Amino acid sequence: MSALIKTLFDIIRLRKGPDAIPHSTFLFVIISAMWLLVGFVMTATTAELDEKDFIIGILTGIAGLMCYSGIVVLAGKGARLLQTLMALLGCGAVLSLMFVTGNIVLTPLLSESLSNIIVTLILLWTVPVEGHIISRAIERHWYVGVVMAMAVFVFQVMLYSILDPNSIAAT
Repeated sequence: MSALIKTLFDIIRLRKGPDAIPHSTFLFVIISAMWLLVGFVMTATTAELDEKDFIIGILTGIAGLMCYSGIVVLAGKGARLLQTLMALLGCGAVLSLMFVTGNIVLTPLLSESLSNIIVTLILLWTVPVEGHIISRAIERHWYVGVVMAMAVFVFQVMLYSILDPNSIAAT
């Protein structure tokens, strides 16, 4: 398990691609469970989030994975799909866990606004990470992957606002 976490950190740091994760359905189930567990922990430890946010987060996450699946398959790289999905889910879980840890550790040490900026930057790092994963999966330049990741991110934000119209009023 420590090798998997190290590999996910290497992917987050843009040093490895999804091909560094073994092709394993069992591992996919473990990473998916980890992603769900971290989403639950994030919801439980963030005062502004509730079970509705958890469900919507899962739905928008799955929608994003479907978009990335379509990109990988349409690029003719279907054999890389399982590893790509594991990299996306695993890195998303690690970054979300970093968000939660940052919130818990930084808020008492720094002002709430500075803490919020730092943890938001952690979450925004998912866009270049996902772009890196996709670019490596489809063998395209990193910028192509980042543009695709930004498009998926915008789609997910729009989907979230459709599923929870009150979220726009709260911001």
